[in-house]
Amino acid sequence: MEVEIQIKPRLNKSGCRQWKRQNIQYYLKHLVKMPERDVLNIIKLSKPEKATMVENMICRMAQMGQLSTKISEQELIQLLESVNQQMPKSSSTVKFDRRRAALDSDEDDL
Repeated sequence: MEVEIQIKPRLNKSGCRQWKRQNIQYYLKHLVKMPERDVLNIIKLSKPEKATMVENMICRMAQMGQLSTKISEQELIQLLESVNQQMPKSSSTVKFDRRRAALDSDEDDL
């Protein structure tokens, strides 16, 4: 019985990243429907770390044989919800310093 062994080519860090990125793109192209890929790309624009986590989850699921069909909208929603639960809550605040605004001398130049 012959066994075919696939060996990952020896690459430097940038080559390794490119190789991983190509694998991720391959999985996404074959396992995610086009409208869902568009949604994932939109998410990537605003929250790149969240989109990367979803992409990695899809790849792991494919490698483990958990995906038999393309990912639907409902499955993508479930993946996003699970990523939201894993991500730490970030709170952003805007602080406006009124004292500095009152000291602004732009109006004195008139």
